[in-house]
Amino acid sequence: MIVGERLRVLREAKKLSQGDVEKRTGLLRCYVSRVENGHTVPSIETLEKMARAFEVPMYQMMYDGDKPPQARNDTNDTAWGNSGKDARYLHKICHSLSGMSGGDRNLLMGLAEKMTKRKKSRP
Repeated sequence: MIVGERLRVLREAKKLSQGDVEKRTGLLRCYVSRVENGHTVPSIETLEKMARAFEVPMYQMMYDGDKPPQARNDTNDTAWGNSGKDARYLHKICHSLSGMSGGDRNLLMGLAEKMTKRKKSRP
């Protein structure tokens, strides 16, 4: 399922109109419509706004299939990125990725994927 369809399903499950989403997020109703209809792909920051508006964790907006993935237990303070220097580093990465164009983001993610595959295959 594409993100726009998932957003529509979540919005309708919460019994919200596109106007309600506009009020909660500050995004224009016409933009919400364009996202839901697949004409526009929202940025990570926009998805965060929508997740807060729908009162759901962000991962629920991006899974594929009929059943949502199992919820993570984020109460574990020892998990990477939950606190301290790791949390600040993760925030910087998210901020940098959200400012990139889609093509640049795909290039970077493809490069990272190739690097991890190469590293795993080395003895």
